[in-house]
Amino acid sequence: MPILILEDMPDGALIALDPGTKTIGVAACGASRGVPMAVETIKRTKFRDDAARLFELFDERQAAGMIIGLPVNMDGSEGPRAQSAKAMARNLCQIRDIPIAFQDERLSTFEAEEKLIAAGVRRDKRKDIIDAHAAANILQSALDRLGMLGE
Repeated sequence: MPILILEDMPDGALIALDPGTKTIGVAACGASRGVPMAVETIKRTKFRDDAARLFELFDERQAAGMIIGLPVNMDGSEGPRAQSAKAMARNLCQIRDIPIAFQDERLSTFEAEEKLIAAGVRRDKRKDIIDAHAAANILQSALDRLGMLGE
C-alpha cells in the first residue's frame, strides 16, 4: 500500500508515532477517534524489533492506520529527520501492508513538555514519557485536521 494522504486514511482506530533517533513515542485513539492517549515510548534497537513492537501495538488496538510525525523545519522545508521518518514509513510498508500517513509534528515535543510541566511531572519522569505524549499531540493534530475537513 502506498503512503496515503491523511484525508484518505480509513475509518477506525489509529496509532501515531513520534520517531526520534533514540526512541519512538506511540499514542493511540479508538475507533470513534476520541481523545488520543500516550501509549508507550519504545527505546530503539534494531529496526525489525522496533517494527515488531509497533505492529503488536497496532494489532492490540485493532488500528485501521498509522500516523507518523513528520519533523519538518520551522520554515516548512524537510531536512534529514524528515527523510528518516519517510524512510521508516517505507520500511514499515515493506514489512506489512498498512495505511500510513504523515502529520506535521512541529512543536509537538515542546507542547508535550509544557503540558507535563503544568501537570507537575518531575523532569526525570518526563524524559521517559515525553515522546509518547508528543505522539499524542501529533495524533490530536491529525484528528483536528480530519475534523476540519468534515465541517
